Amino acid sequence: MTDALELDALWEDFHRAVNMTSQELAAWLRVSEADESAEPLPEHAGEPTGQHVLAILQKRRTDLTDDDVEVMYEVVDTVSAEAGAEKEHEAEETLRRHRLMSVGHDPLRR
Repeated sequence: MTDALELDALWEDFHRAVNMTSQELAAWLRVSEADESAEPLPEHAGEPTGQHVLAILQKRRTDLTDDDVEVMYEVVDTVSAEAGAEKEHEAEETLRRHRLMSVGHDPLRR
């Protein structure tokens, strides 16, 4: 596991990158998974990474596992990479926003 200073920095970076509340993320995961045939159970909606982010948001820093830390690094890297992307045309921008929202980051929110 990472040392305490590194974990503190990661915790801050993660919570800066994830700018949606757990309730907003849970609602988004349900909406993004819904289709005409059936809607999944709320606790199973969304991509595994989005579900893991949701679980992390409900934890205290002292309760983090190595898997949590790995996902936190992944989310911070994903949001940083996407935030630096050039502006695309509207359809691609919407897809980019939806990808980011699936890991708890709404790029339209500052």
